[in-house]
Amino acid sequence: MILRMSTMFLRTLRDDPVDAEVPSHRLLVRAGYIRRAAPGGYTWLPLGLRTLNRVETIIRQEMDAIGAQEVHFPAMLPREPYETTGRWTDYGPNLFRLQDRRGVDYLLGPTHEEMFTLLVKDLYSSYKDLPLWLYQIQTKFRDEARPRAGLLRGREFLMKDSYSFDIDQDGLQRSYDAHRAAYLRTFDRLGLPYHVVSAMSGAMGGSASEEFLFPCESGEDTFVSCTKCDYAANTEAVRVGEPAKIDSAGFAAAVVHDTPATPTIATLVDLFNSRSDLKRSDRAWHAGDTLKNVIVNLRHPDGRIEPLAVGVPGDRDVDLKRLEAQVAPAEIIDFTDEDFAKNKNLVKGYIGPQSLGEKSSSAIRFLLDRSIAIGSTWITGANAPGRHVAGLVYGRDFSCDGVVDAADVRDGDPCPKCGSHLLIRRGIEIGHVFQLGRKYAESLGLTVLDQNGKTQTVTMGSYGIGVSRAVAAIAEANHDELGLKWPSAVSPADVHIVIAGKPGDETAGAGEKLAGELSAKQMTVILDDRKGVSPGVRFKDAELIGTPRIVIAGRGVATGVVEVRNRHAGTASEVALAEAAEFVAKMPTT
Repeated sequence: MILRMSTMFLRTLRDDPVDAEVPSHRLLVRAGYIRRAAPGGYTWLPLGLRTLNRVETIIRQEMDAIGAQEVHFPAMLPREPYETTGRWTDYGPNLFRLQDRRGVDYLLGPTHEEMFTLLVKDLYSSYKDLPLWLYQIQTKFRDEARPRAGLLRGREFLMKDSYSFDIDQDGLQRSYDAHRAAYLRTFDRLGLPYHVVSAMSGAMGGSASEEFLFPCESGEDTFVSCTKCDYAANTEAVRVGEPAKIDSAGFAAAVVHDTPATPTIATLVDLFNSRSDLKRSDRAWHAGDTLKNVIVNLRHPDGRIEPLAVGVPGDRDVDLKRLEAQVAPAEIIDFTDEDFAKNKNLVKGYIGPQSLGEKSSSAIRFLLDRSIAIGSTWITGANAPGRHVAGLVYGRDFSCDGVVDAADVRDGDPCPKCGSHLLIRRGIEIGHVFQLGRKYAESLGLTVLDQNGKTQTVTMGSYGIGVSRAVAAIAEANHDELGLKWPSAVSPADVHIVIAGKPGDETAGAGEKLAGELSAKQMTVILDDRKGVSPGVRFKDAELIGTPRIVIAGRGVATGVVEVRNRHAGTASEVALAEAAEFVAKMPTT
């Protein structure tokens, strides 16, 4: 196939789009792969759609290879199944809701667990029908508050979601393992480096959960990996062990001190280290000796606002994303000055745990970070302006309503598995696998008769790949300052031929002939046969578009040679025109 740039629906851009934050967004727009249609929504242009289709093909091949069967659901879905499972409410403002002319409620599908479950319920009723693996590649919709980074965080995106249906947990484990292995092969074929990490299930529910993350500085996810063992987890899923209880029987009583102008941890520590009556004899005070009490608001899916206080060591911050994963489906929003004004018993900058908890005067639920040991002593707010208390003991002087993993995870923290150091990195989620269990089957009544004629609730797994996001991730992984550098498996074409001679000379004929020979070898060719476009612009467009092979039919044609470039390796060779087709067809591209 020959794709002629003289007729191709394509306009490349010299300048970056003003809203581009990451390389994939910048380059996919500039190279003419996508075009912004609305906030969080993009039109796929011919080159982009070819790349997207090639990613889809690899995913389909690997899903079909394990015996999964493809179906296709509508994007507009009825309210009732999602109300039955609670997700009509739980998704909150992230759900696109609409009504038909009769006032009947619908939604644009953010995910399709309910529909898969009901489809199988409609058609299957015996254990003999299981295991069953179904998948689809379908457009999803989520009303992101802040769509950004092009294809990486949009309101409309393409996703492959598959579901397994089994009679018992052993069957679910086999299904999970088969899908996991298929994902490993898929991402290997896509040329994407990845880490498989433990993860939270979030609004999907379920137990065992793993993410496939592409390591990338522009990624929104953070994950840790151990420098010694095989432990790896999304920071939201890192769970520290319960610390040993400290015997506080001989500890002195807590004392309240005047600490004027100390609304921050830094000013508080400086004051304690500068005053002779507050100094320690063994070492200096540091931020980790203080207890920081942070108040946020939880906005529940039904619109209810609930204040929540979280205590963490003063040398740590509350990781709001990590906390939000544990309070889902509630969403975290700011506790504002207006909220403080409504809660007169809270003194901003001097909040103490004595004034928190559902049984306290504030009646604000209070959670402590799991790293805080019972019996540990703290400097913390006395809930009075310019006053702090020292020697306050957890379990003796104050309590909490529960524990939570809320403190930020940092480089060098101990590994929960072996105690060695953790390394923290950023990444882009490209796949996620869940053992859903029976949550949706129970809600929607999906049962089958077992071999003894008894009714059994089916157990399910859910397995997703962000198809459009994978295109962006591949672009993030394969580019340089000149443009994209697609792996052969997903490139919109196999080779880009640039006719770089003068009008009327033999370069045009040579380029046409070579394009025909390569097309005959079942290669897809982009042929730059545009009129009135300078060779320099053609060179830049070829590098920007990023096919793995570039052929220059220029001045060398007069002596019977063309220049062949390997876009990935950055190498170039002069090849006899008569041998060029064979050379290009056989050349390695990585």
